[in-house]
Amino acid sequence: MKILITGASGMLGGDFTVAARELGHEVIALSRSDLDLTDQSAVETLVKEHAPATVVNCAAWTDVDGAETHEEEATEVNASGAGYLGAAAAAIGASICQISTDYVFDGAKETPYVESDPTSPIQAYGRSKLAGEETVRAANPNHFIVRTSWLFGVANQKPNFVETMLEVGSTGVPVKVVHDQVGSPTFTGHLAAGLARLIETDSYGIHHMAGTGECSWYEFAEEIFRQAQMEVDLIPIDTAAFPRPARRPANSVLVSEWETPIMLPEWKTGLAEYLQSRRTPSPDEVPA
Repeated sequence: MKILITGASGMLGGDFTVAARELGHEVIALSRSDLDLTDQSAVETLVKEHAPATVVNCAAWTDVDGAETHEEEATEVNASGAGYLGAAAAAIGASICQISTDYVFDGAKETPYVESDPTSPIQAYGRSKLAGEETVRAANPNHFIVRTSWLFGVANQKPNFVETMLEVGSTGVPVKVVHDQVGSPTFTGHLAAGLARLIETDSYGIHHMAGTGECSWYEFAEEIFRQAQMEVDLIPIDTAAFPRPARRPANSVLVSEWETPIMLPEWKTGLAEYLQSRRTPSPDEVPA
């Protein structure tokens, strides 16, 4: 299968590029410098030129706090750009896989979120990603919308929570982490493999795909230090004690209601593979 990937210089895009090539697919991997998603004409021209069977959109505005003061710009990338890509794919009969987020939910639900739950984002980033789901759905009937959460991965050496914890944990000072936000940490290597399986099907629609299980950020940090064999003074704090420009959902655990969903390994397994991978970088890593 010929696959066009946007955002190939990111964590997920890099891992998906490797996963798709390992499965024998023909891959066109594009970074932001290769394609500006907000340029509709450029999107249409490039998709028509390469004529892929499917487009996997890993490109996004991912600065959650920055989106609060730049919502228009975030929406231009996450919604308008995604819609341009979906329409360009539809014009040549290609499907599209749009990566979305747990932040389309408000976090008020006490049990894990499924695909049919009502969306209600509480910050600009979530609103822009939800708008992206809507533009892709309207532009291309052959769409996969994949919501995921709490990503961490080694591809292209992008910042993530695991690296932040390892860095601050090595300083010897106490580390404070919020304990009242719960989610599903997801290793991008596992998610990439799941996406590669999904796009080979015709199960169009919304899919939740995240690491199996759940934990708080505090419990995630606790497991990071345990697996890394680091002695760290870890202190749980409330979200209110750590104010951020953008509100975060208290609960963003994702599970799937599909009859035969693509299940990812447990998040602790993903963490173990991440820690092993960062010690032995892959020669197949896509350059930033």
